[in-house]
Parts: sequence; C-alpha cells; structure tokens
Amino acid sequence: MTTDNREPVFQHDFIETTSATDYVLTGYGRPPRGYPSCERPDRYAPRPFAPNYEARRKALLSHSVGNPARTTMKGHFRELARLAVGRGPVHAGLIGAALTYIDERRDCSDFVMLGIVRMLYRFRESRLLDRKLVARAERTLLSFKYWPDEPGIDSMCTWTENHQIMFAANEYLAGQLFPDRAFEGSGLTGVEHMERARKRILRWMEMRFRTGFSEWLSNVYYDEDITALANLADFCRDEIIARRAVIILDLMFLDMALNSHQGVFGSTHGRSYAKEKRFPFIESTTDTSKLLFGTGVFAGEDNMSAVTLALGGYRLPRVIYEIANGRARGGIENRQRMGIRLAEAYRWGLDLSDPACVMETLSLEAYTHPRTITAVMRLFDTFRWWENAFFAPFASKRRFLTAARQLGLLPLVARLFEKDITRNTREEVNIYTYKTREYMLSCAQDYRPGYGGDQQHIWQASLGGEAVCFTTHPGKYEDGSTGYWTGSGRLPRAAQVKNVLVCVYNVPRRPGIYHTDRLFFTHAWLPRDRFDEVRERGGWVFARKGEAYLALHSRNGYRWQGEGPDAGREIIADGAQNIWLCELGSRRESGSFDRFVDVMANSALAFKGMKVRFESPSRGLIEFGWKGRLRNDGKTVGLADYPRYDNPYCRAEFPPGEIVVRHGTHTLRLDYRRGVREVSGFV
Repeated sequence: MTTDNREPVFQHDFIETTSATDYVLTGYGRPPRGYPSCERPDRYAPRPFAPNYEARRKALLSHSVGNPARTTMKGHFRELARLAVGRGPVHAGLIGAALTYIDERRDCSDFVMLGIVRMLYRFRESRLLDRKLVARAERTLLSFKYWPDEPGIDSMCTWTENHQIMFAANEYLAGQLFPDRAFEGSGLTGVEHMERARKRILRWMEMRFRTGFSEWLSNVYYDEDITALANLADFCRDEIIARRAVIILDLMFLDMALNSHQGVFGSTHGRSYAKEKRFPFIESTTDTSKLLFGTGVFAGEDNMSAVTLALGGYRLPRVIYEIANGRARGGIENRQRMGIRLAEAYRWGLDLSDPACVMETLSLEAYTHPRTITAVMRLFDTFRWWENAFFAPFASKRRFLTAARQLGLLPLVARLFEKDITRNTREEVNIYTYKTREYMLSCAQDYRPGYGGDQQHIWQASLGGEAVCFTTHPGKYEDGSTGYWTGSGRLPRAAQVKNVLVCVYNVPRRPGIYHTDRLFFTHAWLPRDRFDEVRERGGWVFARKGEAYLALHSRNGYRWQGEGPDAGREIIADGAQNIWLCELGSRRESGSFDRFVDVMANSALAFKGMKVRFESPSRGLIEFGWKGRLRNDGKTVGLADYPRYDNPYCRAEFPPGEIVVRHGTHTLRLDYRRGVREVSGFV
C-alpha cells in the first residue's frame, strides 16, 4: 500500500551523451510471449510507504516482475526477480546478451557479472532457465579476465574503488563455484583465484571501515559496492569475509541515512553524473532507499542493489532505519571524514614500490599525482594499459612520458601541472550535512579549491523530491566527466555553516596540458518546474517547495537559460571569478515565504574582491573568501580533520576502533577487526 503524499515520476528530457551501443545489452531478440510490454512507472514516496521491510520487499519484486527489463547493462537484474518469484516468462535473450557483454570484455562487465554470479548461486536449477543458458553462463565465468595481470588486451576499467571490489568479489565467488577447474584466461584453479581475490577483498573492506570511501556518498557507485558486498555476504563460505561484508553494508546504509532527505541521496558526492544530480528520481540508489527506508522511488533506471538485497539475507538494523526516517524538530549536523592523503600513504601501509599498493592508490584515481605518477607508469607497462581506451590521452603522449620517466622528471612535470592533471584524484574529504524536517544542505568543506574537477559534486541543497539546487563551473559544453553538469573545469572553495553555504569560484585563464578552461562562467541548477514557487528580488532568487525555502545569490548577477532542455532550470553567472551564496529556511524557522523573501532581500551583504561578509538572518555574520578562514560571528569554523563520524547518533574517531550508533532504544556496534556486529533489533 502506498501513502497519499506521493509525487509522480516525471518524464526527463535530458540528453544522453553515450552512443547507442555504450553500456547497453544488444542482440537480445524478441521477448517471450506474455512478457511485460510497457513500463509502468512507480510513484515517489517522500515518507515511508509501508511500515515493514517484507511489505517493501514484496512491492519491489512485484514492480520488477510487472515491468520489462531495461536494455541497460543492469537490465537483467529484473530477470532475477522473475526467477525469485517463480513467475515467468524470463527473457532468456536478455540474459544471453548480458553474457555476450561479459565475453566481449566490455567496460563494466564486472557490473553485469554480479547478476550472473547471483543467478548461478541461487537459480541454477530453476525450471525457468534453459540448461544450455546455464552452461553458457558457467563458461563465461571460467573464461573471464578477472585482473589486469591476466593475458589479453581489453579496455575494462579495473582500478577505481567500485571496480576493485566488484572484480574481486566476482573472482572469489567464481573460484568458489569451480574450485578445482582451471580458468581459461589465467590457467589458475578456482581455489587459486579465491586465494588471490581474498587478499584484495579484505584489504578493500578494512580501508572502507577505517577511512570510508574515496567515491564518497556516491549516488551512483554505492549501488555497485552494495551489490558486490551483498553477493559476498550471501554466498561466500569464508565466514571472515561474509561477516565483514555485512559490517561494511551497515556503514553504507548509515551513510545514506545520514545524508538523505525524503528518499533523495542529495548530499555532496565523490562521484556523480549529470542526470543523477539533476533528477534524483533516477539516481542509482533511489530504488535501494525505497526498499530499505520506505522513501524514494522504484525507478529501475540504473539500479541493481535493490533486487540483489531483496533476494538476499541482509537485514537492516532498526537504528539505521530510524535515523533515515527521523523527524527531529531541530536541525541535525553530521560531520564525516573520508579518504586518505597521499602524503600519508605510509600511514595506511602503502608501499609505492609494490604494484598491489600502487593499484590501491588508483582507487583514488591518482594516475598523475606527483607522488604516484612514476609508479603508475610502471603499471602501464606491466598491465599493457597503453592499449586500454581509457588511457588514450596517456598513449598519445607515450614518448614524452617515457623520456621524462627515464630522466626522473615525471614528478616535477606532475607538480607543475598538478591542478590540471590530477582532476580525477579524490583525496581526503571533510563532509558536512545539515538536515531538518523540511530540507537538507550538504558540502565537501574546502575541498581542493582551484583544482580541476572530474565527477566530484561539491554541494547541494535538497528541498524535497526533485527540488534541488547546486552550482558548478562547467569545463566544456559537452557533458563528459569535465563537462557541463557532470564535472568541473575548476573546483570552488565552498564552506557551510548549518543552513548557509558560500561557494567561491576562481577560474584561471592560463592553459592546461590536459584540459584548458574555456568557459568563463559558473551556473546553478534550479529547476523552476520542480519547485512550487520561484521569485526574484534584489539580486536574489527565492524558491519554495512545500514549507521549505531557498535563497540563492550570485555576486556577478545572473541570467536564466532561455533555450533548450535547461530553459527555466539553469541560472548562468558570467565571469571567471564569482561568489554564490545559498541559505535555506522553512515556515517553522522563518515564518511565511513572504517574510523569508523580505528578510533575505534586505540582509546586509558586502563583497570585497574574492571575499564576502554576509549578515545571515538565521546565522549571524558569515565571513569567507578564496583565502582565509570561515568565520561565524567572529569565531573560526573548522573545515578539516573531522572525525570518521560526528553526529547526534554516532561519534567515531578517524580511523575508528569501533563504531557505535544509537537512536532512542536502538543500537548498533561494529568492530571490523574482531568481526563484531551487535544489533539491538532489525527492521
């Protein structure tokens, strides 16, 4: 049963930037007779739509079975739902297309394989699966390339944080399924694959417990990580791995609970993309949020973890559910630190003369960091990455890189162009999220200002549903990783005090060697059609969604985009240097919307160069700029060295010994080293 306070899933008119054959399943043929023929969209639930997990699980499976699978690379996960409920028909052609995708070793084959692994462990004997299809799936697992040191040239990405756990989980579980068989690519037996993958799995999980995620709070890649960990928790016979996989799952769902608002994972993100940022109803974690917390939407757009969890044995601790759906009257502050500093690599046991450790630094995407570039280039030789399509920019400069390496000049070159060429790198981040009943504001505090950006999402305001707001400096008009909404030409210096945020941009005009800044404006996403009311007054843009209010100001003035799909949704501010301010309020805090507009429009605001003094009606004097400290009423506000967690429910040092979470009478205690998970109760 669904509540009355729902909103429809909107039709989205964004422009896809991938080609017709990128990351999709092809050659799947016609669906079988009786297969669902049209998509029946789910509805968004801002509050829990069902009181218990079993009801939500049944709702997800019913929705999945009642809809055709998408042809995206995650589409075959809906076929797992059909297998689970035992109601056909199953689209065998789509599963065959998934196997072809893996056999061709296309990028993200590891995503696709997670579903095939679960299919073989759970549904190998299902009457709905043809024996020939099962045999083909087994051959696919036995012939796959599970790590870049195995024979063959390909263009799979194996090194980022999410890929590392997926490749390792797939390798371990494939080895466990065929312990005595020799795998075609490596020549290793299944047992040998298990031994090799086990080290990587345990190291990955240990670092996630101690330091969190370099792809912090990703509304894209948490979906992949959750699916890999759920497979390990459900099928791995090594109790040490299985128990710790559940511990990391708990922490990921705690992250989502702390940094979501009404089913929208609307926080700062280490990695996100244009459509997920702008249209939260299709972000990759919204299905999982609705399953676990009851809020969100079963979008089926790009999600695999929801079906995986619904078919598995993971149980959500009640304390996390209560945090996700808490409706405290006052604002809740959450501080988190995630990631590591490469200058402290030794602290985390990273020896850059060890290829395994160098591979680990690539989970931070530290390809060209001055401390790692020489060691990474050695991996290019070892793993034949010069022929990997992801590294085409390196291959085009191979002669120069080889000569500089032989002369020992690579670190110097990297240092000279560091702010341009390390735009992918995600080192330590200090996260601040402030949440009330009506809204949420989240920021990566003072994160790498002036560096080039890739897929980092620095700040966001969430007022409910798809009423969101954020700013970026677009690197180019095309929407690739440094593009119009996904990435950043240059990252800002942003900082937040509760419901007030200041975001300072300072875009250099000198050319880079990887990406040259050529767009000298910044812009905000503020979709008028997703808010109930938008007004403009005194250089401010005001927006209301329900009883939540937003005020946005650009030092340089602004203009609305008048053409294309972003018309009435994009606000453009010309100039290479600019300061944006955002303050949130609500009827409960600020009175009527009229009063909020009046008070904000008349607030004292002064700019001096790259600094601002703002008399916030709710927070007092805020002082911040491109340089210097953040001050609130004359007191310095700390922007660095946060604990692992610091909020009303949990405080854990960085790195933690154990993590204890409390909400009312509910508790959760996690000790990774000893494999302890103590839960007062489950949902």
